[in-house]
Amino acid sequence: MSNTVDNSKRRFLTTAASVVVGGAGAAAIAVPFVTSMLPSAKARAAGAPVEVDISKLEVGQMITVEWRGKPVWLINRSSESLDTLPELNEQLADPASDMAQQPGYCKNENRSIRDNVVVLVGICTHLGCSPSYRPELAPVDLGPEWKGGFFCPCHGSRYDLSGRVFKKMPAPKNLVVPPYHFLGDFRVVIGEDPQGAA
Repeated sequence: MSNTVDNSKRRFLTTAASVVVGGAGAAAIAVPFVTSMLPSAKARAAGAPVEVDISKLEVGQMITVEWRGKPVWLINRSSESLDTLPELNEQLADPASDMAQQPGYCKNENRSIRDNVVVLVGICTHLGCSPSYRPELAPVDLGPEWKGGFFCPCHGSRYDLSGRVFKKMPAPKNLVVPPYHFLGDFRVVIGEDPQGAA
């Protein structure tokens, strides 16, 4: 039996142990740091799709939900109000919705999947105020030509019941239609397209 010590093996083992311990230490420091940069559960939920029950949404009624920190309106329009939409085309800045403020499956006169139910982001396209829902016909403050729609109290922009902006308004574009689809007759999922992709 030899009493000599192999220093090269000792150095190798010392170096290998230092690398392992150092790597473990670096990982122990990096994991909490990297995890802190990931979005919180609240932030992830803010961008998640929202499911809405519209079984009690009466004709003419509007409900508001929040999606991605924005108000989203769901309105059950009457057949009479839908009949007036074509009459407004000459007064609208973008009657055919060519400025791409909606998904392709909502690029129609009603700007909706189902004619009666419209889904709109409730933020004016001028400076981000929230317009008021004004479904009444010819109110004194909006004039005899008013057939229902949305009025922005901040700077006076007007939209019809499909969220299409009138000509010569401060707002340059129609209200945004978010991606959405129906789950059966009375459930709407906001934030996903009809195929379920976010």
